[in-house]
Amino acid sequence: MSTSGKVIKCKAAVAWEPKKPFSIEEVEVAPPKAQEVRIKILATGICRSDDHVMSGAFAMPFPIILGHEAAGVVESVGEGVTYVKPGDKVIPLFVPQCGECNSCVSSKGNLCTKNDLGAACGLMNDGTTRFTCKGKQIHQFASTSTFTEYTVVHETSVAKIDAVAPPEKVCLIGCGFSTGYGAALNSAKVERGSTCAIFGLGGVGLSVVMGCKAAGASRIIGVDINKGKFAKAKELGATECINPQDFTKPIEDVLMELTGGNGVDYSFEVIGRTDTMTAALASCHQNYGMSVIVGVPPTASQISYNPMLLFTGRTWKGSVFGGWKSKDSVPKLVADYMGKKFNLDALITHTLPFDKINEGFELLRAGKSIRTVLLIAE
Repeated sequence: MSTSGKVIKCKAAVAWEPKKPFSIEEVEVAPPKAQEVRIKILATGICRSDDHVMSGAFAMPFPIILGHEAAGVVESVGEGVTYVKPGDKVIPLFVPQCGECNSCVSSKGNLCTKNDLGAACGLMNDGTTRFTCKGKQIHQFASTSTFTEYTVVHETSVAKIDAVAPPEKVCLIGCGFSTGYGAALNSAKVERGSTCAIFGLGGVGLSVVMGCKAAGASRIIGVDINKGKFAKAKELGATECINPQDFTKPIEDVLMELTGGNGVDYSFEVIGRTDTMTAALASCHQNYGMSVIVGVPPTASQISYNPMLLFTGRTWKGSVFGGWKSKDSVPKLVADYMGKKFNLDALITHTLPFDKINEGFELLRAGKSIRTVLLIAE
């Protein structure tokens, strides 16, 4: 029986307030309006950015349905949608691609102005939400909201992918893998034979390691206070790993010593802490080193640093979604995965049923998982 044009009642993990567990609730998902797409979610990854919202570090309006790294199938489309049709396999995009704004038109940009990341409102383009629960409006997250059996996104926030791609693997292309891999290849443009340091060896940090290796870096140094992540980092391309807690001196001084006083060519901060952002900057070559901020910084945080770090020539930049133009690049990245150009399987340490979402977040907070993928029941 067709659900097109009707409200769908389904399960979703609702975050009613920060610092409280998710609550599995029955929600109503409205039909897609013009230029919108309703998606049946098949698999969704747990990303640190979702946890930053739950902790209050990344400010968002509550109540909210989080999740932004997923794969699914189009259930129905609103008026005027031509890019996808019901039955198409898709990945929702937390960075849209409208194709018309300055960032989309420029070869240098990828952060479409239609995004809902900075001053987030948690609503669709018309100022309303498609989710209700217990009579209350539930906010949407980052143009996606994937911790639910069904979601609604704008046509600019969805990419059509290979119909045979496994959703429980390629969902990582919706955020974690692409963000890290692209930070090395697109944002930093890591050069063959270079030396790189990656601060933070979670799912995104390990994807940076993979990107540095793919670019031909000769030395890839992983930096993390959790030694349990070192074996996986080396398996994916790190040549050595260090724990800042093993040293009495600042980690930037340690990295300077490890590189003969020169510093690394490229450093990546993949944690989202202001102290590690400045340490990563200070650890790269004083003249031509580049440091890339990949981790989401806490809302309203400020950063202070010695301007001489930049005056000498260093480059400090940010990277959102790895610099990829989302709608153009995601289908190609899925094709590359299907062609065995990179391995996503190594990043997935746990696969859980959707209703175990709180357990998945506990694994993340305890440092016991790299990526947990939640499987949404058929």
